[in-house]
Amino acid sequence: MTHPSTSSARRWALKACAAGAVLACSVGPALASNWPDKPVTLVVPYSAGGPTDVVARLLAVPMGQSLGQSVLVENTVGAGGTIAPTRVAKSKNDGYTILIHHMGMATAPALYKKLPYDPLKDFEYIGQVLDVPMTLLSRKDFPANNFQELQDYVKKNQDKVSLANAGIGAVSQLCGMLFMHQLGVKLTTIPYKGAGPAMNDLMGGQVDLLCDQTTQTVPVIKDGKRAKVFGVTTSERLSSLPDIPTLNEQGLKGFDVKVWHGMYAPKGTPNEVITKINQALNVALKDATVKARIADLSSDLVSPDKATPEGLRKHLEAEVARWGKVIRETGVTAE
Repeated sequence: MTHPSTSSARRWALKACAAGAVLACSVGPALASNWPDKPVTLVVPYSAGGPTDVVARLLAVPMGQSLGQSVLVENTVGAGGTIAPTRVAKSKNDGYTILIHHMGMATAPALYKKLPYDPLKDFEYIGQVLDVPMTLLSRKDFPANNFQELQDYVKKNQDKVSLANAGIGAVSQLCGMLFMHQLGVKLTTIPYKGAGPAMNDLMGGQVDLLCDQTTQTVPVIKDGKRAKVFGVTTSERLSSLPDIPTLNEQGLKGFDVKVWHGMYAPKGTPNEVITKINQALNVALKDATVKARIADLSSDLVSPDKATPEGLRKHLEAEVARWGKVIRETGVTAE
C-alpha cells in the first residue's frame, strides 16, 4: 500500500515536471519574439575584398538597420570555402551566426569525399541574394578572334592550349571544366591561388584562356587592350555588356554558369527568426546603395520570389544535382 505522503510527493513531482515542460516549450518562441537583442555575425568563407565579402558588407548595413542590431561580417577562410559553413553548421541555432556563401555550397559535396557538413540537411535557408555572371577570356594575342575560331583552334591544338583558373574547386575551374566537357576537349589546366594572379598571367600572356567573374573581368573587357572576350556564360546577354554574345547562343547549348549567392542559418533556427532575417535581407536587396553598387559590379540581385527560404532550397537542390553530375563526368576533385 502506498503511503499518503509518498503519493502526494509523487503528484507534486509530476505537476512540477509538467510545468517545467511547458516552460521549456515556451522558451523558443519567447526568445524568437525578442530576437535580436545583440549583434548578428554574418560569416563569409573568403578573404576580405573578394566578391562574396564585398556583397556581405554591402548587405550588412541595411540588414542591421532593419533588425535594429549590427550585422558584423566575419571572414572565416580556408579549405576551399568549407571551413565557414562547417563553423556555422555547428553554431548555436539561435540566429546570431549566419552564413553567406556562393555556389560552392552546391559543388562541395561532389568535390570533397569527406565533407564535415551536408548543405541539404545541416542548414535552414534564408534566401538567395544575387548572381554574378562570368566571361570567357583569352590572352590578347591568342590566335582566334571569335568563338567559332576559338572552338576550331582548341579542338585542333588542345595539347597546346592552357586554361587558367582561380584554384582547385573554384567556380572558374568548374566553368572551365564545363567548357571543355561541352567542347569535348582536354586542355592543360593551371590552378592559381586566386583570381587576381590568374588574370595577371592571362594579361601577361603566360596562359591562354580564363573563365572568371564579371566583377574582375568587366574592367579588362571595357579596356579592350589586355585580353580578348569570347562570350558570357549566362543564358542571356548582360545589360552591362550587351554586345558580347552568350556561349549558349554561339553553340554551347544549355551553357549557363553564374556565381549565385545564398544566405543560411544553422539547422533548427526558429522559423520566426528565419522570417526576421529574410525580411531584413529583402529590405537590403531594395536599398538604393546596394542596387547601385551591385550594378557597378555587373551583377544581378535576385527577384523577390528567389530571395526566400523556399527559393533557395529549390535552387540549391537543383544545383547540387547539376554540378554533381558535371563534376563526376569531368573527374574534378578538390583533394
